[in-house]
Amino acid sequence: MAATGRSGTSAERAIGEGVSRTALLIAAARAIESTRSDAVAVDRYAAHFVRAEPSAAGWPLRFEDVPGGDANPLWSGDARYLGLRTRVFDDHLLEVARAGTRQVVLVAAGLDARALRLDWPAGTSVFEVDREHVLGFKQRVLDEVGARPTARRVPVPADLEDDWPSALLEAGLSPDRPTAWLVEGLSMYLSRAGLRALLRDVTRLSAPASTLVLEVKPDSHAPRDPAAPFYAEARTAIDVDLPALFNHDPRPDSEADLVLLGWTATSRGSGEYAGIHGQAVPSPDGTFGDNRFVFARKPTVPLPRLTGPDAQR
Repeated sequence: MAATGRSGTSAERAIGEGVSRTALLIAAARAIESTRSDAVAVDRYAAHFVRAEPSAAGWPLRFEDVPGGDANPLWSGDARYLGLRTRVFDDHLLEVARAGTRQVVLVAAGLDARALRLDWPAGTSVFEVDREHVLGFKQRVLDEVGARPTARRVPVPADLEDDWPSALLEAGLSPDRPTAWLVEGLSMYLSRAGLRALLRDVTRLSAPASTLVLEVKPDSHAPRDPAAPFYAEARTAIDVDLPALFNHDPRPDSEADLVLLGWTATSRGSGEYAGIHGQAVPSPDGTFGDNRFVFARKPTVPLPRLTGPDAQR
């Protein structure tokens, strides 16, 4: 996820050709996860993105180079969540694609390499929506390493504060065909109104049988403790103040919002997947332990419209 548009992260210091430190942080975490003996996700492109930015030259990219190993709060511990999240969303998108969906949209794609590293069914198009300079940095690195996508990869330069739906349609998205949407690592940067607007835009572009997976942090755990070890180490080691970038509006109930928009929706705690993949369950008091994944599907038969106060939310 690269900080973008409605996220309200314009204060984040851009580096190099404009790629953000948050995007590089996630890429570095994926690179480290890829080198673990018990890795749940492998991304062989992640390290190339980090190496391409000179100011990140000292960041570890292999688990064996992480200071303190599993005791390191930034590159290990709760940060393993980033690898787990990658695996959960990888599995979901591939399941949907193998069931017949051939359009995938990565909203605020950042340095996500799913269009290159996953085994997509023939005929799949992966649309990557993000700011032009982020996609430009990404393309330069991929060109340098001779990367070849495993799907039809479609970069869509757009800011979420602008008319990104029109940019996506102009890039070839068909709103009459089912689409698999991924909103990963973005919702905590968006205002309450901005997140709801994003879900309305996605709904408007989604044909029946479309799916959406969304990562959320419940309002009951906000605001986050800026002194938490992960955040403190990020400030010290890589000069990123994540809590200052988050939006501190009360978090909406996105699962309920999607139901009101005509989707079926369920959510699961991220800790449930840790057990499935043999990881320690993140502490609810930690940085990521309370995060939830919302899985939504647009029915082929429209649901009855709600009336009354709930319909006005």
